[in-house]
Amino acid sequence: MAQISSLFVTRLYQAQLSELGAAPDPKELEASCYSIAEDDEAGQEWCETNGYPGYTSYASLTDLPWRFPIFKDLVDLLNKHVAAFAEDLEFDLDGKPLTLEDIWINILPEGGMHASHIHPHSVISGTTYVSMPDGTSALKLEDPRSGRMMAAPARRKDARGDQRMFHYARPQVSDVLLWESWLRHEVPMNMAEDERISVSFNYSWGEPPSRT
Repeated sequence: MAQISSLFVTRLYQAQLSELGAAPDPKELEASCYSIAEDDEAGQEWCETNGYPGYTSYASLTDLPWRFPIFKDLVDLLNKHVAAFAEDLEFDLDGKPLTLEDIWINILPEGGMHASHIHPHSVISGTTYVSMPDGTSALKLEDPRSGRMMAAPARRKDARGDQRMFHYARPQVSDVLLWESWLRHEVPMNMAEDERISVSFNYSWGEPPSRT
C-alpha cells in the first residue's frame, strides 16, 4: 500500500502574548507607537524619501527597549515565545542564545502595503499586532519552494492548507506570529480606513553586539 509522508515542514507559531506572561496593554502600546512616530523626525524623513507608506522606525530607532519601558516589557515576553518556538523547531543552539537583533514599529495607513521580502541575516522573525481594524490585511506567507516549481500545474482552489502556495495568517490584537527568517512574506494592501499597527522583530543566534 502506498505511503505518502510530509517532508521538510515549514512551521508558523501563533499565540496570544499573554499565554506566557503579563502582556502590555494594547491601548498603551498603541499610544506609545503613535507618540514615538510623532517625535521621530528621522524616521518620518526616511519614510518620505523611500516612498514608505505610513511610518516605520526600522531605519531610525534601534534601541526601543532601552528608550521605552513598555518595549522592554514586550521584549521580555517575546523572548519567552521565541524560546518556545525554537524548542518546537528542535534547534541545537550549542549553548548560544537566540537574542533580539532589532525591533521596530509599523504604522500602515489605508492603501499602504509592504512588498514581499525575507530577513536574510536573522534566524527567527516575527510580529506582534497592536491595532488590527476590521478589513485590514492579513500576513501573506509564500511557499519557499515556489521558485522551484518549474512546470508544475497550479494547485486546486480547494487544496488543503498545507498544499497551497500562499498562507494568509489573520492575527488578532496582541497575537504574536513567529517564523523562520528565510520564509518570504508580505503585507497586502490595507483596505481598512483605520491604520494597521504592528511591532516586528528579528532574533539572531549568539550574543548581541555590545552597546558603546
